[in-house]
Amino acid sequence: MLRLLSLLQTHRYWPGGELAERLEVSPRTLRRDIDRLRELGYAVDAVRGVAGGYQLRAGGQLPPLLLEDDEAVAIAVALRTATSSGEDTSLQALTKVIALMPPRLRRRMDALRSQTDGVPWAGGPTLDAGVLTTLAQACRDDEPVAFEYVARGGEASRRRVEPHRLVSVGHRWYLVAYDRDRQDWRSFRVDRIADVTTSGQRFRPRELPAEDAPSFVTAGIRSMATRYDVRLRIALPAAVVEADIGRWATVTPDGAGWCRVWMPTDTLDWPLMVLARMDAAFEVEGPDELRAAVASAASRFAQAQAAGTGTS
Repeated sequence: MLRLLSLLQTHRYWPGGELAERLEVSPRTLRRDIDRLRELGYAVDAVRGVAGGYQLRAGGQLPPLLLEDDEAVAIAVALRTATSSGEDTSLQALTKVIALMPPRLRRRMDALRSQTDGVPWAGGPTLDAGVLTTLAQACRDDEPVAFEYVARGGEASRRRVEPHRLVSVGHRWYLVAYDRDRQDWRSFRVDRIADVTTSGQRFRPRELPAEDAPSFVTAGIRSMATRYDVRLRIALPAAVVEADIGRWATVTPDGAGWCRVWMPTDTLDWPLMVLARMDAAFEVEGPDELRAAVASAASRFAQAQAAGTGTS
């Protein structure tokens, strides 16, 4: 019954003969199992005749989900990201998913939790959950890895590294590691990593040439040319803003109760989110694209507020 549900839950149309063959049962047994599913409350549509078949449509119950290992880990990674906003439902779901995981998958999630600094916001580049958790385990176990990497300019290469730590900045994940071929420390965007292979060996950890892994990543980001040079004035003491985003921006005092923020970035989502959550007056000194983005966001919020109160 679970194998039948695992095929039907794709919601594709299954010809009866193909479905029976996949399950290695007779058409009669298949019809009986379909009837049993209907008795349990699952809405299975059937088409009669020679070309007949079956399809599961959305009904009143959630069928059991049969997940591959990487699918289960991907769900847990997504739920872990969602919990960064304090969403209780996501936290409850994450707890249930991890509790049901076999020990080998639970160890992968434990490694990800313990080897990551910060929690990224949703909406970033698509990640391979298997790559992410493999790198986390390698960081935890001091195990060298090799992987295919596409650099910022599009150059592809095979890298051999000693992984140190995973870091999340805004929408992106980074791997901080010592590159054995280049004999230097590097940070790699995880969404550009593929085909990770582990060595089964161990290395003696080296000393990172920075205060911590997030500092190393942000220093590298600041040294690169970025699309936007964001400059802000915020009506909060510099110490308050520094404690919140100082790791990802440069914050300096600017008169009584104000500070200036410099934030080089490739996307305007990050400064918009910072301004929204600061709950303080602010001025956008540049660039013009951010001023336009703030005006657009303000207009959308005003329209939503007016719609909710019935005012024009």
